[in-house]
Formats: sequence, C-alpha cells, structure tokens
Amino acid sequence: MPAFFYAELTRRSHLYNHMVMQVSNHTSAPQNLDAIFAALADPTRRAILSRLATGDAGVNELAEPFEMSQPAISKHLKVLERAGLVERAIDKQRRPARLKAKPMAAAVTWLEDFKEFWSSSFDQLDDLLETLKQAEMKEPPNE
Repeated sequence: MPAFFYAELTRRSHLYNHMVMQVSNHTSAPQNLDAIFAALADPTRRAILSRLATGDAGVNELAEPFEMSQPAISKHLKVLERAGLVERAIDKQRRPARLKAKPMAAAVTWLEDFKEFWSSSFDQLDDLLETLKQAEMKEPPNE
C-alpha cells in the first residue's frame, strides 16, 4: 500500500472517529483522561495515591513499603504529576507530594456515563440465566 494512501486513510479514519465521538457526546471528557487512566493502571502508583489520601508524604516515606529505589518512586510521582493527580510542594529540602482529587473525580464522572450500559447488560444477563434455569427445570431428566 503506498504511503500517501495509508496517510490519507489514517487521516480520514481519525476524522471519522472524531465525528462519531462528537455525535455520541463523548468529547466532554477531560483532555488528560488518557494520562489519568494510564497513571492509575500501575499498582505501585495506585498504592502511592492510597498513601497520599491519608496525608502529604515525601519520597522517603512513599518508598518505605516498596522494594524500590527513591529515584524509581520519583519517576512514579512524575507520572502522577503529569496526570494531574499529585502536586509537589517545596518545604525546605523536602518536596512532599499531595493528592489532587479533582482529576480523579473527572475520571469517575466519565466512567459513570457507562453505568447505565453496564446495568442494562447485567440485567439482560440475569434474565437470560433465569430463562435458562426455568427451561432446565421444565426439561425431563434423561434416563
């Protein structure tokens, strides 16, 4: 496939996807939603956020429960900062991290848009299972 054809196909696909997202009202999500979910995908970063929910902490405090170096924790903090989930202050020589809940609330709001879909899917599954159960009870046993 020629490169120009692939580039045009990619451009049209992106345009089409953008139009679909506008029509289906999915453009209201915060622009950093991908960064938020990427940051939350790592168990270490989720643990760091859980710790910060109890109060501010420095890198040394955050590194204690993990078997990793302070620079590794600092890298995790930078990912969380870029996602807007954490902010760092300067307190003399210490740089304590603080949880910022607003971006997480935006992610929760975005997920709640799908709650109706999930609920109806589970309701349909419940109905199907009930129908199968009733059909099984009516069926005579094979001897």
